Formats: sequence, structure tokens, C-alpha cells
Amino acid sequence: MKLCRTDQEMDLTRDFESPGRSAVMAREAAVATSHPLATSTALEVLVEGGNAVDAAIAASAVQSVVEPHMTGIGGDCFAIVTEPDGRMTGFNGSGGAPRLASTETLADHGVSEILPTSAHAVTVPGAIRAWETLLKAHGTRDFKTLFKRAIGYARDGFAVAPRVADDWARNVDKLSSNAAARAAYLVDGKAPSAGTVLKYPHLAETLSAIAGGGADAFYSGPIAKDIVATLAGLGGLMTEDDLAACHTTAVSPIVRDYKGHTIAELPPNGQGVIALLILGILERFDLDKLDPLGPERFHLEMEAARIGYSVRDQFVTDPGHMNICHSSLISEDYIDRLAGLISRDKRLADIPGDSLPPQTDTIYLSVVDKDGLSISFINSLFNEFGGGIVASKSGILLHNRGAVFTARPGHANSISGGKRPLHTIIPAMGLKNGAPWLSFGVMGGHYQACGHAHLLTNIIDYGMDVQTAIDCPRMFFDLDSHVLDAEQTIPAKTVEGLTARRHEVRPAASPIGGSQAIMIDKARHVLTAGSDPRKDGHAAGI
Repeated sequence: MKLCRTDQEMDLTRDFESPGRSAVMAREAAVATSHPLATSTALEVLVEGGNAVDAAIAASAVQSVVEPHMTGIGGDCFAIVTEPDGRMTGFNGSGGAPRLASTETLADHGVSEILPTSAHAVTVPGAIRAWETLLKAHGTRDFKTLFKRAIGYARDGFAVAPRVADDWARNVDKLSSNAAARAAYLVDGKAPSAGTVLKYPHLAETLSAIAGGGADAFYSGPIAKDIVATLAGLGGLMTEDDLAACHTTAVSPIVRDYKGHTIAELPPNGQGVIALLILGILERFDLDKLDPLGPERFHLEMEAARIGYSVRDQFVTDPGHMNICHSSLISEDYIDRLAGLISRDKRLADIPGDSLPPQTDTIYLSVVDKDGLSISFINSLFNEFGGGIVASKSGILLHNRGAVFTARPGHANSISGGKRPLHTIIPAMGLKNGAPWLSFGVMGGHYQACGHAHLLTNIIDYGMDVQTAIDCPRMFFDLDSHVLDAEQTIPAKTVEGLTARRHEVRPAASPIGGSQAIMIDKARHVLTAGSDPRKDGHAAGI
């Protein structure tokens, strides 16, 4: 891949003498996931006559087994389903805090901080209810059919993929602290190496029970009792009633145009509105005239992101607890005001809080099928291996999304019974002239809103195809210190230019995030799919 600006033009063609991958071109259907077994599972469903939603859920079920650090049935799920004519439906499959949870209750228990490995960080897992809701609304297959591969991998074994093994090694201490997690996810006390064959018989039984009994088999009965007992043993407050009350909410995506393209994100409690806000700020600058790997581009992107995330942390939460309307965060006057804080030549030393309030008057996979139905789908445990807590009888690894709550009262994300926490996971869609154009998403926790803006500007401002846009070097900032973390492929001159603008820059500790995308060209009837080389997966088509 060549990303060098000359006086005349920017060469964005693939360099076939360098390592890399081409975008996948297909005409009938396309799939992009972060794991090869998930991609092949989704493709199998499509070949056998299932649609995009069927394929996405089958792939996610497989990833819950083979990418256990990234996703699982003990996590949450968000999705946007788009019809061929551009009609979109969003699905919020995130669960709330236990009804007994409050800042006062935690204080009575001596809890002043919700640690990522605490039982109090476990909110109701919404994924399975969301999967069932998606199938009822748009699917053509049932869990029994779609879980076959996932159950087989859990029962008969799968080989650990290279990137998965690399991530696993960083989580030995977390997994060692929970007896059930240690037994399930470590081999003789160590992380498995690439190629190690693992089996999860308890998880296979749980998936089989859900396949036969639907989501109710997860949210009631023996599985629910196992989850509640596990958390109670660690001081948690979740009850069987909390699980039984889990529901998925159908929502209308929020949209904003960016240079002739309509970008759709889900409303809060996700951070999708912040991706639109960052894009709005960047639209005030002539990105298309800048080197995509130059200091000017990254300076503007990081400044817009720093401002956007400050807005997020002050306002975005469960919409029932927000004191402003999320639409005010993407109003033109508000974006003008925030963009005016940015200097092209110098880092903003502080993000002034009094500049942030608006006037009051957030695994990823994508599938597009032969009929043009598309799904942008994300499922997550939040931190790697969630909080490291496994329900021993059912084999369910529980997420720790509640770690973004605060135990202090008076904050937008103060914990409260039934309240949904701020979510970083955000599926997205792009439309052009009212028709589906791009199904995409970015993994990587907090990075995702910034990652959406980075990917879209790569495509729209710099003309990159989806694979080149995904491959393009990334940068993000530490949420506490605001030090910039740069991938090793960022040019040295760019780092020098950022330092001259008073940024502190350091090498990223690991690759930043991951991404999948499928571009839809209705005129030519061509799908172009890309999958992030930072992960093990790939795109495929038929």
C-alpha cells in the first residue's frame, strides 16, 4: 500500500510487492469478521439460504467460543439492520445494573470504586435476548440451526488463533484470580499458545440449552441461577428477577451528513453520537487537502477526539438519565463552537468544561446478503475476558460493562438500579443518496468513536478502498493523560510534527483496535469487503 503525497496526487494503490491484502470483491453476498472460523460460518449460512442476520448471529456464536477474550454470550450486543431501500432499525441489546444497585447501597457495602474485576461491574448480559429479538424481526433461521458450529467448536475443540493467543497471554493474572476462569481458560496455569486445541463442555451444554429453549433458557432456570449464585458469592447484587426482566430495545439510529454521505449511529447509551460529533468538527477543516499520514491530519483528528470524548464523559449515559437531548450534541451551532476551540498550530492545553455544555432550548462483524439486507453487528465483554468471572456450572464468562459506572453520586454515569451504562461498542451504517453504502464498525473499547471518524475520513476524504482504509495507521490518546499512542507505522516526521504542536507522543503498546467494513455499490451490483489485519479474521464473498 502506498500512502505518499506528491505535488500532483496521492497514490493510494496497493503495492503488490509489499505484505498486505486486497479488498474482497463479490456480487452476491459478503462477510467480514475478526476470526476465520466466524467468517466461514457466516458464509456457510448464506450459502445454505440464510440471510445476513442469520449469518451474523451464527458468526457471533462461534466468536463467543473461539474469541473468548473479546466476546461471549455473557456480554451485550448492538446492531443496525438496513433494508435494501435504506430503511434502518437499530437494536440496543445492553442490560442494566441490578435493581438493588445504587451509590448508597455500594457505600453501605464499603465500595467507593467499581473495579473492573468486581462483581458490581457485571450488568445484566443482553446479548442472547438481542440475538433472539433480531431473529424474530429479520431472521429466517432459529438458534438450533445457527448454533451448530459454535456448539461443535465448544464440545469437540478448536485451535487457538495467533492474535487470540497473543491477547490471551496478557490476561493470565486476571484469569488466575477466579477459580472457574482459571480452570476454563488457562492450561497448567498459563495462557494457551497458538494452535492449542481447547474444549468448553459446560459452554457447549449451555449453548445447546439456549438452542433448544431460546433466550428464556438463559434468563431463567438453571443458567440464570448459576449466574446469580456466582455473583452472590463475590458480593454481587444481581437477582434472578434482574435477568428475567432483560429486554432489547428497538431504536431509531441518529444520523448526520458528512460530505454527501449520511452516517447512522445508535443513540445513547452508546457513544455513537460522539463519532458524529467528531466528524462534524473535522468537517470544518480541509482534511482532503492534507497528507493522510501527516502531522496536520492527526493533530486535527486527535484534537477533535479529545474534545468529543470530554463531551461524552460529561453527558452521555442511559437516555433516561441524560439531562440534555443527544441531538443537541450534533447541532451545527454547537459543533461550530467546539471546532472554534482548535488551533491548527498548537495542542489545546486543557478542555475547558464551561465550553462543553450545549444550549439545551456507543467483536464487530458485517454481513450483506444476496437480497441487499445488511447488518452492522457488535457484541462485547468490554475488557478482555470481561471481569475474569466465569459462572462455573454454565461456563459463561461475564462481561464487566458496569465498570464504566461510578460509585459516586451526581455523575452522568453514577450507578443506579436498572440503569444501562455508557457503552463504547457502536455499530454504524453509511447511506449515499438514501441507499445503503457502507456497513462498518471498529473494535477497540473507547477508541471506537474516534475509529469511526478515522475510517470514514480515510474513505471519503482520501479515496481509500475499504481494506486500505482499515489498514491505514492509527493513533489514539490516553483518556487520563491525553498522551498520544501511535502505531509503529506512523511516520517519524509525523511524530516530530505533533511534538512541535506540543503533543506528547509514545509508541502504542499494541495495535489499536480492529475493523470490518463492506461497501455496497448498487449501480454495479458489487460488494467490496475488508477485514483488519490487526486481527486473525478476513473478509469473504460469494
